[in-house]
Amino acid sequence: MDRLQKDGLTVSGQVRSTARVLHVAVIGAGAFGGWTALHLQRRGARVTLCDAWGPGNPRASSGGETRVLRAVYGPDVIYTEMVRRALPQWIELSHTQPEPLYVETGALWLLGDDDRYVRASAPLLQSCGFALWDLPVAEAIHRFPAISFAGVRSVLLEEEAGILYARRACAAVRDALVRAGGTYLPIEVNPQQGVEADVLVYACGPWLGQLFPDVLGSAIEPTRQEVLYFGTPAGSGERYAPPQLPVWLDFGERIRYGMPDLGTGFKLADDTRGAPFDPTSGDRTPSPEEIARARDFLARRFPELDKAPLLRGEVCQYENSPDGHLLLDRHPERDNVWFLGGGSGHGFKLGPAVGELAAEAILEGREIPTMFRRDRLNSVERTTQFERKS
Repeated sequence: MDRLQKDGLTVSGQVRSTARVLHVAVIGAGAFGGWTALHLQRRGARVTLCDAWGPGNPRASSGGETRVLRAVYGPDVIYTEMVRRALPQWIELSHTQPEPLYVETGALWLLGDDDRYVRASAPLLQSCGFALWDLPVAEAIHRFPAISFAGVRSVLLEEEAGILYARRACAAVRDALVRAGGTYLPIEVNPQQGVEADVLVYACGPWLGQLFPDVLGSAIEPTRQEVLYFGTPAGSGERYAPPQLPVWLDFGERIRYGMPDLGTGFKLADDTRGAPFDPTSGDRTPSPEEIARARDFLARRFPELDKAPLLRGEVCQYENSPDGHLLLDRHPERDNVWFLGGGSGHGFKLGPAVGELAAEAILEGREIPTMFRRDRLNSVERTTQFERKS
């Protein structure tokens, strides 16, 4: 239906007074969908959250063990502000769980000759109440003995950053929704068949383009991303655990990042966009080529891990928009259908703030930032978040 009118209810940019409660179905129980469902429920809607394979499942962009939470976003202040909104909500949710969802470790930025991206964030972080410190390389060598700083020209330490437990967090959000009175259904929903609802929100990550090829098509592109976990040496003490090793991001020829060993191994990943990938049927076996590249990097930056055993590997996917910005908008022909996605490898941490924004747009007519709208997708320059330096 192009315009929804039921029992005095109109959904066309704003919800008007009605005698009954708006029913919203959210399809996709990842970070975006789960938090949107929770915020909609808390604001008075009746919410059904659906996911064919479950919250944080291995095929989803929100699957996997862990994610980085950091507020450095170059010149994109909107994301730093969203992290400021999201972080307390992650912490609050974590306090309701038997195991933590968030561990603050700090984030170490290892920079070469081009440090514009991180330095552009410094005043923006300060305005949002975050701390970002210049750390002399000599001091960094002393404080973080596991790292070789060869080729590093400058080091910055982001204090209020850390690690989110992704799969566990998605399940916790789902459970919070159910406690708040919402419904969760482990079913598949698509535009041809699904649940009856007044409003449909598709937060399907890498499947968005497949579900709406005529509207989104290749504007949401899933890519294959490999994540590897290595064993740390016996007798290494605390060198590979916080606080002696925080989250780290290395701006070299490729942008690599990783996490300290929290009991599941030393995590190493490459932010470079991978090959196109089918999230439903794609092979998720780590490739010998990426393992070799990872070992070459370890030999240079973490030399003690040169021969470390590979404990396990994961293949997930980014669901990239052309410019790396999020997607939050209506279907151009169906007022009661919304799109939510475009996490582009950095969106998980923003889930609570994305959920707030989406709920306010759907229920209260809040204006959507231009950079998140659907109509910009076919005209923007293709880039990634780390390439926006000034």
